[in-house]
Amino acid sequence: MIGNILEVISAFAYTLVLSLVNLVKMFLPDSYFYKDIKGENVLITGAGSGIGRLMALKLAKHGGIMVLWDMNTKGNEETAEMIRKAGGKAHTYTVDVSNKEILYKFGEQVRQEVGDITILVNNAGIVSGTPLLETPDNKILKTFEVNVFSHFWAIKFFLPKMIEMKKGHIANVASLAGHSGTHKLVDYCSSKFADVGLDEALRVELFVQGHSDYIKTTCLCPYYISTGMFAGVQSKLIPILEPEYVAERAVSGILTNREVVMVPGWCAILVAIKALCPSEGMMRIAQAFGFNCSMDQFQGRKKKGE
Repeated sequence: MIGNILEVISAFAYTLVLSLVNLVKMFLPDSYFYKDIKGENVLITGAGSGIGRLMALKLAKHGGIMVLWDMNTKGNEETAEMIRKAGGKAHTYTVDVSNKEILYKFGEQVRQEVGDITILVNNAGIVSGTPLLETPDNKILKTFEVNVFSHFWAIKFFLPKMIEMKKGHIANVASLAGHSGTHKLVDYCSSKFADVGLDEALRVELFVQGHSDYIKTTCLCPYYISTGMFAGVQSKLIPILEPEYVAERAVSGILTNREVVMVPGWCAILVAIKALCPSEGMMRIAQAFGFNCSMDQFQGRKKKGE
């Protein structure tokens, strides 16, 4: 019994020391703590546009050899060309990550043509943007296939080799919508809640199995971003985020092995308040911030011909 109590006290003391260290780091440039990824094979899903493209460009500048996966062949090739013009290296593959068999097939192809992946960024995502009862079943299924299941399949394919090499990093792009529900985003929020849970549970599992010293995970949780994916979204108090800023924070989080990256960072306070407040009170706070009606003018990404 005494041993258990001492273990708990030790754990809290360790947590306090880490918190103080992180507090000091807040006043220092992130670049002081960047790890070297030069020559590492970095795979990003959804690299043909938006945040995926920007993260690919930034990671390439740090020396990563980029492996770009996207359904949009043209956009994917444009990303690769931008990387090459900047002096980087890029390989493109047109991949439907929602299809497990296709993902595994291209995973093996990448292994044969490029080499083993040491940094995996699960970025691909879609949004319906309609009330639950107006969202077709096939769209709900597709949301989970792209936003969640593809993360599982990519991790299951690439993680074993990372463990064997004792080197790896898995970044899962979730959202602040993975911490709080929103009108017209029931399926999307559910998928992002799943991403947050996946990342945290995986991190725990890697720790328990003894791999956490050399396999890192990062969960990226941004607010709305001004990309085509969320075109038309309105924000009452928190500004819609610029893609360049979000990509910079995301890449910085990966390079510093940060476990969770919320953008803007102060939104962590709202998440903490949510955990402590009565749900009815939090509903009023969300209404005051404009979260509950932010999707009212949602248009989404325009399709070809529109």
